[in-house]
Amino acid sequence: MKLKKIETFVVGNPPPHFGGRYWIFIKLFTDKNIFGYGEIYSVPFHPSVVSKMIEDIFERYVKNKDPFKIEKMWRTIYSSGYTQRPDISLMGIISGIEMACWDIIGKELGKPVYELLGGQVHEKLRSYTYLYPKKNDKKNVYIDANLAADRANEYVEKGFTAIKFDPVGAYTPLDPRHLSLEDLVRVENFVQTIHSSIKNKCDILIGTHGQMTTASAIRLAKRIEKFDPMWFEEPVPPENFDEMGKVANSTTIPIATGERLTTKYEFSKILQSQGASILQMNLGRVGGILEAKKIAAIAETHYAQIAPHLYCGPIVGAANIQVSTCCPNFLIIEGVKDWGDFYSEILKEPIQWEKGFVIPPTKPGLGVELNETVAKKYSYTGTKLHLEMAEI
Repeated sequence: MKLKKIETFVVGNPPPHFGGRYWIFIKLFTDKNIFGYGEIYSVPFHPSVVSKMIEDIFERYVKNKDPFKIEKMWRTIYSSGYTQRPDISLMGIISGIEMACWDIIGKELGKPVYELLGGQVHEKLRSYTYLYPKKNDKKNVYIDANLAADRANEYVEKGFTAIKFDPVGAYTPLDPRHLSLEDLVRVENFVQTIHSSIKNKCDILIGTHGQMTTASAIRLAKRIEKFDPMWFEEPVPPENFDEMGKVANSTTIPIATGERLTTKYEFSKILQSQGASILQMNLGRVGGILEAKKIAAIAETHYAQIAPHLYCGPIVGAANIQVSTCCPNFLIIEGVKDWGDFYSEILKEPIQWEKGFVIPPTKPGLGVELNETVAKKYSYTGTKLHLEMAEI
């Protein structure tokens, strides 16, 4: 079997854009008329540029290659241009192509990907969601603590056993910053309001995005420890593993990180620095499915757990599900609410979610198929990137 053609779909995610402004999907075709889907996460260039990058990588390193030979293909692309180091743009493209190869392999063998990576461990996967605004909200759920508490309780009623929110505020190119006393008090009160309202009916996950200096993150952690969050996410920028380790060693709250990291090399460093005990790899950036499985295995040796990241489309979500299903150290998986709305519209059959849990598919490959009619209908025509920081 040989890979013969690639097609790219840049899909605009309709308002309110939960999961980002657009998603980049690829479709790989073989000479046996088997095709596989992949997704590329948040390469920091306009998708028209990314599409050309995808074509270039395919023509140079993928065309006419055997999709089963993932290790060799991965190393070849990883080393292209004499790089041979984690590069967030190149790794995104590798991830999408590798993911699509696994989809092809599973379809050829008639097995879900998780059965080819050690077999099913989990019958269902615990999931969490951010707190999201509703169309008719009169207040801002990201700012108003009482509305956030009400929304948390709504999600608990649906079956969620964990909810996440970002209490610190906007992130900017000038981060990390030192939080003011006013900010510290505001965040503490926000967390307290939600914690008091849900009364231990579900876990609280504190989401931050590298906004704080090490000292400021430690000060905040001391204030919110008493609410026993399930994790404190990326409290400092992801580039300095030792500083993340200082935060981790100063608090009883588990540190989670990984959405902006790539490859086993960076995740190995964060574990060695004791910077995190929960790894949030995004399979559309980290290097793909096999790389994520390797990272999970390294994490096992540190008694660390995985909680795959999702702020993109459902093909990455499907890949997250495959890896999570076969990893004994899986903790929880991220979703956008209950995987409904546009997440189900863009697929021919929606991802199965029941009372707070994702049910792994039994169909071969990734277990999902892109609805290409919908994908073409919502082709992205904007100028902004998938995610952007606040202007300064």
